[in-house]
Amino acid sequence: MQSAIRELASRQDGLVGRWQLAAEEDALKCARADWALRDLRRVFPGVCITGWGPLTQRQIWRAATLTAPDTALHVASAAGLLGMRPDPGRFVTVVRPGNRGATRSGRLRVAYSTTLGPDLTVADGIPTTTAERTLVDLWPHLHAHDRSKMLREALRLGLTTAPALLSALHRHRRRLGATALRTEVLARIDLPFDRCKSDGEAFGLVVLQDAGVPIPEVNARFAGEEADFCWPDLRHIIEIDGPQWHRFKEEDARKTATWVAAGFRVDRIPSDLVFAEPQELLRLAPPPRV
Repeated sequence: MQSAIRELASRQDGLVGRWQLAAEEDALKCARADWALRDLRRVFPGVCITGWGPLTQRQIWRAATLTAPDTALHVASAAGLLGMRPDPGRFVTVVRPGNRGATRSGRLRVAYSTTLGPDLTVADGIPTTTAERTLVDLWPHLHAHDRSKMLREALRLGLTTAPALLSALHRHRRRLGATALRTEVLARIDLPFDRCKSDGEAFGLVVLQDAGVPIPEVNARFAGEEADFCWPDLRHIIEIDGPQWHRFKEEDARKTATWVAAGFRVDRIPSDLVFAEPQELLRLAPPPRV
């Protein structure tokens, strides 16, 4: 059994699930598994790790999915793994097939669902609900600002697409919040979030759309340089400067000079200001459509 532990641990970030060593209906195997794992550090009920160093977030997530067969990250933990929003980290949430109520054991929260079939995937080697299912599950539990940002990030990072989301929402149309999420997806379906390199740019597109400003080309090349937002017919470029701007001032100045020499008007705005005072972006942008 020690060789089985070593083999499993080598493939699972040093982690071993008790159920992987013993069939629950076999009392002898269960006893042997408990004996084999006796000296290992416990992470969650039924899951041990072979090392003694600090656990990484990835190990914590993966350990949670090894607590039982057919277990996947769920809601906040799934969103954290996929990169749609930070995981608050207070506890790890997983889901398994079934129709019983949720349970909690220490830092592990287990939910059950009878509709997981098409909504499961594997990300970075860890079972999780898909981006679409994670959005549906989390949407009614977040404030409006957090909901919108999570949707933007899912689309910007290519974790899902508007058509895939609409298909998932059709399957889950009776879920709480599904109508509101569908409305938001349809409202933003034409925005090129997938061209954005930051949430500052993605949020800027939302600000422009809500104000009726023509949507610019995003991160396209003009005069040989890539511009954040550009309205080619107006010869107008807006650059959204992120926190790294101070490290690349000379490069940004060179790009600005190139565009100006090519006949473009160039405006710059810090990304923090786009979020804090979106009217400042609108002040620089072309006028809304009449």
